[in-house]
Amino acid sequence: MQQKAITLTGRIAVGGVIIVALLWVLFPFYWAFLNSIKNPADTFQPTWIPFLQFQPTLDHWLSELAIPEIRRALLNSTIISVGAATLASILGTLAAYALARFRFIKPTNGSLTTWFLSQRVLPPVVVVVPFFLLMRELHLLDSVWSLVLLNATFLLPFPIIILSQMFRELPIELEEAALVDGATRLQIFTRIALPLVVPGLVATWIICMAFSWNEFLFALTLTSKSAIPMPVIIAGAEHTRGVQFWFVGVRVLLTMLPPTILALMAQRYIIQGLTLGAVKG
Repeated sequence: MQQKAITLTGRIAVGGVIIVALLWVLFPFYWAFLNSIKNPADTFQPTWIPFLQFQPTLDHWLSELAIPEIRRALLNSTIISVGAATLASILGTLAAYALARFRFIKPTNGSLTTWFLSQRVLPPVVVVVPFFLLMRELHLLDSVWSLVLLNATFLLPFPIIILSQMFRELPIELEEAALVDGATRLQIFTRIALPLVVPGLVATWIICMAFSWNEFLFALTLTSKSAIPMPVIIAGAEHTRGVQFWFVGVRVLLTMLPPTILALMAQRYIIQGLTLGAVKG
C-alpha cells in the first residue's frame, strides 16, 4: 500500500514537471500567435481567447509577407544557417575522426580538443571588432558568406565534441579488418565509420543549424541591408511609438517555425544521435 502511494506521488510529480515544461516551451508560441492576429489596440489588453475576447485578423500576416525585406531576411537566414551548419559539420566530422583515431604529439589530442572547445567558450563580443575589420578588408561586409564563415567557426566545437566520442565508440576491429583487406583510410572513413554515425551527424547538423539561425551579434554588426537575417528584423520592430507587438508576433513565428518543424521531422535522428554511445555493453 505504501509502495503504491509512493508510485502515485512520483507519477503526479512527473506529470506536474511535464506540464510546467510544456507551458514553458509552448507559451512563447501562443503569445506570438495571439499578438500576430490581434488588432493594435487589442495587444495592450489582457485578452487570451480569439473570437470570444477579441476579433482576430490576418492583416498583419498579409502586410508582413508583402514586404520584400521580410522575404529576403527569411532567405538570408536559410542560406546562413544551412551553409554554416553544413560547413561546420563537414570540417567538424573530419576533425572528430582524426582526433578519435590518430594520436598527435605536438600539439596533443587533448590540446587540440581544448583549442576547438575554446571557440565556443570565447565570448563572441570580444572578437566582433577584429572580425569586422577582417571582413571589411575581404570586401565581405553585408554578405551572407561572411556570416556563414563566422557561424561555422563558432559552431565547429559541436560536431567535433559530439562526433569524436561517437567515433571512439565504434569497434576499432572493423577498421583494422578493412585495412587488412587493402582499404585506404579515406575508404574506411567514408564507407565504414561515417555511415555508422549518421544519426549523430544529423543531430549535430540540426543543433548547428538552430544556433546559426538564432545568431544575432555578428548579423547586427556585419550586415546593413542585403544580408540582414530574421533576428535583426525582429529587433527592428521597435517604432518611434514603441514596440509594435503585432508585427513582432508575426516575425517571431516566421523565425521560430522553420527550425521547429525541422526538429520535429528529424526528432528520431536527434534522439538516436544524442543517445548513441551513451550506454556501453
